[in-house]
Amino acid sequence: MSNLDRTPALSRCGGLADVAPRPVHQVFAGKAVALGESTVVRRLLPNLGRRLVGPWCFVDHYGPDDIATADGMQVPPHPHIGLQTVSWLLAGEVHHRDSIGSDEVIRPGELGLMTAGAAITHAEQSPVPRPALLHGVQLWVALPEAARHATPAWEHHTALPQLLGQDVELTIFHGTLADETAPGRTYSDLVGVSIRMGPGSSDAIAIEPDFEYAALVMDGAVTIDGDELSVGSMLYLGTGRALLEFSSTPGAAFMLLGGVPFEEEIVMWWNFVARSNDEIAAAREAWTSGTTFGDVAGYDGYRLPAPKLPPGRLKPGGATR
Repeated sequence: MSNLDRTPALSRCGGLADVAPRPVHQVFAGKAVALGESTVVRRLLPNLGRRLVGPWCFVDHYGPDDIATADGMQVPPHPHIGLQTVSWLLAGEVHHRDSIGSDEVIRPGELGLMTAGAAITHAEQSPVPRPALLHGVQLWVALPEAARHATPAWEHHTALPQLLGQDVELTIFHGTLADETAPGRTYSDLVGVSIRMGPGSSDAIAIEPDFEYAALVMDGAVTIDGDELSVGSMLYLGTGRALLEFSSTPGAAFMLLGGVPFEEEIVMWWNFVARSNDEIAAAREAWTSGTTFGDVAGYDGYRLPAPKLPPGRLKPGGATR
C-alpha cells in the first residue's frame, strides 16, 4: 500500500532515544488520510509522538467500508525500497500484483507479505466481483542494514499459527509468540498478532520484556493493561512487560505489534525507507524516470507520480542511548 499524501511528512526514525525503557501507556488517535480514489484510512504510525514500534514503521487501518456500489481500494502502481509490507484483512478481498510477477487475491486470515528490498513496484485493488465490506490494515516493517537491499520477494500464506483461549482467538501473522512462529520471512525479532474476543471475554499472554509493543483496536472495545480503548486508537506500551492482560465487554478485534527496538537510524519519506537524503532522492529519480522499479503486468491505468521532495536535506533520525 502507498502513502498517498501529496506532501508526505519526513520521518526521522530509529535509534533508542524515543524507546520507553519501561512499561508506559500512551494513546494515539488515527489521522484520516485519503487512500486512492475511494478509501479513507486511519493513519496511526508514524504520528507526532511516535515513529516506530520495534521495526514496525507504518500502520494504516481502513474500514469497515461498504463498497458494494463503490470502487473500493484502488491504489495504482507505486514503488517501495527498504521495507516489508504486511497486508491483513478482517473482511473483503484485495488483489495484489507486483513487478516480480506476483498476482494474488488476499482474503481474511491470510498473510500477504511483500519484501521490497532493493526495489519493487506493486498495485492493490478491490477485485471484481468482490465482497461488499472491506476492512483491514496495511503495515510496514523497516528492514535492517543487512537486508534492506535484498532481492524483492512476495509471500502469500493461508495457514497461520493460532492460540485459543476462552472465546479468544489469537492469530500470529508475522514473527513469533509463545513458541509459535508465522511462516513469513522476518529480518528482525518481532511479532504481529490479530486477536478476536467474544463479549465478556478476557485473557492474558506472556510477552517479551525486551520488545516494545503497541495495540491497535480494529472493532469493538477492549481494555488492555487497564486502559479502555475504542476503534481507531493505538496504545503504545513501551518495554519491560512479561505479561499482557486484556478484556472486552462488547467483544473486540485488535492487533498487537511488537519487536526489539530498532537501533539503526533511518529516513522514511513517501514509500521509501532509506539511510540518507541521497538515497531518497535517487529512489525518487529512478521512479520518476522509469528505471529500476519495473512494471506491474496486467494493470490498466497510470503509475502513481512521486511527490516533490521537501526543501533542505533529509537526515536520519534517532540517537543511541
